[in-house]
Amino acid sequence: MEKVTIVKSRTVVMPQTDIDTDQIVPARFLTTTTRKGLGKALFADWRYDSAGRPKPDFLLNRPEAQGCGVLVAGNNFGCGSSREHAPWALLDFGIHAVVSTEIADIFRGNSLKNGLVPVTVDKATHGWLVGNPGIEVTVDVASSKLVLPDGRAVPFPIDGFSRYCLLNGVDQLGYLLNQADAIGRFEDSRPWKP
Repeated sequence: MEKVTIVKSRTVVMPQTDIDTDQIVPARFLTTTTRKGLGKALFADWRYDSAGRPKPDFLLNRPEAQGCGVLVAGNNFGCGSSREHAPWALLDFGIHAVVSTEIADIFRGNSLKNGLVPVTVDKATHGWLVGNPGIEVTVDVASSKLVLPDGRAVPFPIDGFSRYCLLNGVDQLGYLLNQADAIGRFEDSRPWKP
């Protein structure tokens, strides 16, 4: 996992509520165990017509959405199944943070474990973001704040361990592997041996 300290980008707004993981990445794309290329599957049933051509009126296919790395989504984003492919697809597409008033717990956990920053904000801030698409915001992981163009810093919740992992570019397994020497010393100090 790469380090994630600051996400500074324009926003793309998808205000629909209850966007579930099957809409984020349809089940037919779950046969892969690699992240590379999953960006093409992101919102596939919404982005493409039956012949596989991009729908020009879909939000992520519009020119103004190109290069936006922060998705402002409606309430209860990422609900549904626990598929890890959903944050993989968002990241591969170029989305590095999702902002909403509520993000589903399992999706939040999968996002944090893969380097996608879930940002939960109050309704007033969310309403302002929805009403001002395309603005540049900064997601500061170290301070756990979303910084708006006027300089206002809105705090968002993130647990200390997840923040540590994002800032250091390490997942849970990598964190444990980095502790191998300390674990070995502890094991050696035990009075019993296996």
